[in-house]
Amino acid sequence: MKVTLERNHLLKSLGHVHRVVERRNTYPILANVLIKASEDRLELRATDLDIEVTESVPAMVTTPGTTTVPAHTLYEIVRKLADGAEVKLETEGEQMLLTSGRSRFHLACLSPDSFPDLKSGSFGHTFSIPAAMLRELIERTQFAISTEETRYYLNGIYLHTIENSKTGLVLRAVATDGHRMARAETDAPEGSSGMPGIIVPKKTVGEVQKLLDGADGDVSVEVSDTKIRFTLGTVVLLSKLIEGTFPDYDRVTPKNNDKEMTVDRSSFATAVDRVSTIASERGGKAVKLSAREGQLELSVTNPDHGTASEELAVTFDTDGFEIGFNARYLLDIVGQIRSESAVFLFNDAGSPTLVKEEGDTKSLYVLMPMRV
Repeated sequence: MKVTLERNHLLKSLGHVHRVVERRNTYPILANVLIKASEDRLELRATDLDIEVTESVPAMVTTPGTTTVPAHTLYEIVRKLADGAEVKLETEGEQMLLTSGRSRFHLACLSPDSFPDLKSGSFGHTFSIPAAMLRELIERTQFAISTEETRYYLNGIYLHTIENSKTGLVLRAVATDGHRMARAETDAPEGSSGMPGIIVPKKTVGEVQKLLDGADGDVSVEVSDTKIRFTLGTVVLLSKLIEGTFPDYDRVTPKNNDKEMTVDRSSFATAVDRVSTIASERGGKAVKLSAREGQLELSVTNPDHGTASEELAVTFDTDGFEIGFNARYLLDIVGQIRSESAVFLFNDAGSPTLVKEEGDTKSLYVLMPMRV
């Protein structure tokens, strides 16, 4: 193999593919990136056996060929080369020579024959969705993904289509860790109708989120019962799905919360952050909300450090009401609110609370209370 290409093109592609490679691997080949030179393209591929990322980049190919080299090492070398430099890659037996200007690197190669191929199979559903729309679904829900390994079916975002009585068929994303739930939806793209409900793993969600950062245009999404494939420009991300049944989230979504409180989002977040400074981790970072007509008091009691309280003006016209929350979970949810005001819908101190944006019907959040 003998190929020449521009350093910035190579760096950008390596930046996309090398992230899926784990630092520690049982199989040495999984630490490598597959490099295939043919015609006027250089194809890069990396996998961890659950996710596979492929990207092609323009190159001047003198001699076609295929090899594999350590992914993170190659990325660091290219990252440290001069901006706009020309890079030459050439295989010499069991090594690859990388030259750029006066820099020369010899990298050990492993045979591409043993490089795993994450077979894609056939996809029953294909649709295109604007990158900004997919990014919005992910950003509004990914914070609530569970990291608890025993309930593995919560370790991702549940993506499915569902009929919304007000807006028609929608594509909905849901994530929960049992303490809070995030739900976001958008009009269902053409071709998504009838797709199976799938659970996209947390790592895959993170990689897709990075690919979508600053991206424009449409993303092609292909779905089967066991895999999902995202195509954005020259990048293709193929991932296994989580096998399992996502819980009936609709059952825990409050339907009869009639105590409504509207509060300035920014002031509320600042107040929660301030009073929770003295909250104890042992006590679950608990903050108590005491609402009465026109006013909300936030308070924290820590037997070891003392107490804190702060008052805010709110729109609330019900009799006195008290409820407690984990401060961090509360801040996570309020951080997703884009409108100036956040709307809280309560039932009683032991029931889930509904949080949403003022005037927005496409996203909502559920937060479980805690004893204070």
